[in-house]
Formats: sequence, C-alpha cells, structure tokens
Amino acid sequence: TFGNTKYQYYETICGGAGAGPDFAGASAVQTHMTNTRITDPEVLESRYPVILEEFSIRKESGGPGQNRGGDGVIRRLRFEEQMTAAILSGSRKVAPFGLSGGQEGLTGKTTVVRSSKETYVLRSTDQCEMQPGDIIIIETPGGGGFGKKSTKV
Repeated sequence: TFGNTKYQYYETICGGAGAGPDFAGASAVQTHMTNTRITDPEVLESRYPVILEEFSIRKESGGPGQNRGGDGVIRRLRFEEQMTAAILSGSRKVAPFGLSGGQEGLTGKTTVVRSSKETYVLRSTDQCEMQPGDIIIIETPGGGGFGKKSTKV
C-alpha cells in the first residue's frame, strides 16, 4: 500500500507457484489472493504520483527440480510525492519449499532506495516514509520445485 492525505493505493503483487508431479509452476501469478488484478501501468501512473520503473519476471527465482517452480516478479516504483508505503508479505525468511526432492524457491525481498542512494531492506510486515525520488523494489518469491532433477544426458 501507499498513500498520503490525497492518494491511497492498495495492490496485491503476484509471485511464483509451486511445481507438481506433472507440471512446472506458473510464473507471475496470484496463488493465494484470488479475485484480484493488478492495475495497468498506464492507469497507475496517470492516477498516482508514481513511476513504475520495472515490472518483470524475477528470473531463476523458482526452485529447481524435475519440474521447476514458477518465477516471482520484480516491481520497482519511484515516488514523485511524499507518501507512506507499507508491505504485508510472506516468504521473506522461510523459502517456499520444494517437494519430492525439488528445491526451494527464492525468498522475497523489499528494498527501499533513497534518492541519496542509501538502501535498506524492509521486514515482511513494515512501513516507511517515501520522499520524492525514493524507490521501493519488491521482489516476490518463486515457487518450490518438484522432484529431483535428472542428471541423464
């Protein structure tokens, strides 16, 4: 979430889904928050004083395995006005587990980059004051892999 006395915004950000016995995990999908959709970048930037600098797949964040876990995303927002930003997230300390020999996906991370270039990482549930030029980078977790990866050539 982010906002001030004039603007308020809430979004759910996708991540990677876990793999299964006969399928790879999907990348950049909502896995637990249903019936939600992220705002289109053009709408976000036209209605709020933020710039979406990046919204991409977080490559290789899904866990390896016979079937690979899905990749999470990177969402990078630059603020044009003072705002309070808050994050409510999971899989920041404990990685999304793999099954049947599949490996863990990467944990998520939320980083604040001040206009002065000072950086720090937010906790899984945290908030901070953003000033014009400050950036928040949200890296969502990847899903766990399934099965041992074959070594056959």
